[in-house]
Amino acid sequence: MSIEQDSLDKRFNDAVLRASNTDKVFPPDVHLFFYAYYKRALGEQHSFAPSGENDLTYAFVQNAFFQVRSITQDEAKQLYIETVEKYVDSDD
Repeated sequence: MSIEQDSLDKRFNDAVLRASNTDKVFPPDVHLFFYAYYKRALGEQHSFAPSGENDLTYAFVQNAFFQVRSITQDEAKQLYIETVEKYVDSDD
């Protein structure tokens, strides 16, 4: 593993901890991107199954994954970091 990869992984892991420990509540669209970037960064596919009452939620989750399907895992890590910097680390 290269130094650059180690640095990206460390920054990503730090961002995950910051996002996990925040008390901030995010709009649903931002929350979905956190989830989609995180799953894509780990190389995972989502496993959310629709169940009647959650059909609309399922559609939004599907859309978020559709939007990140073509980015690499490293790009997803960087986008996750940037999202944390924008929403978690902001003082607003």
